[in-house]
Amino acid sequence: MNRVSKLIAAAGLAGLLVSAPAFAERDPAYEAARAAGQVGEKMDGYLGVVSGGGSALQAIVSDVNIKRRALYSQRALAATPPVTLEEYALTAGCIAIARTQPGEKYQAPDGSWQTRTSAPPLRDSRCPAREARIAQ
Repeated sequence: MNRVSKLIAAAGLAGLLVSAPAFAERDPAYEAARAAGQVGEKMDGYLGVVSGGGSALQAIVSDVNIKRRALYSQRALAATPPVTLEEYALTAGCIAIARTQPGEKYQAPDGSWQTRTSAPPLRDSRCPAREARIAQ
């Protein structure tokens, strides 16, 4: 079992799937930007600006990412065995991308922004297979 797979088992997928994006979904401006394709999920577990929006949108994205980083840091240290912040964030990114809905934006492994279709999203090779089955 590789380290990322251990992370998934240790972190508890239910908490990871619900908590990371939950705080952002309460903000109507975030929801509007997501629906408009101005923001998307990145492979590194953070939210990214796809296009437009200016400084107000960047402020929303920064706020979400600060909250995500705090959550990831806390959970990475609490995992048994502990994992790095980067490992935890990558796993969160894999899950967040797998959970995107058709029409939403996500970052492909090559760094390009893609629009989710009814097909599964393009996945980073570091994303564990178990996560893909659970998160879809």
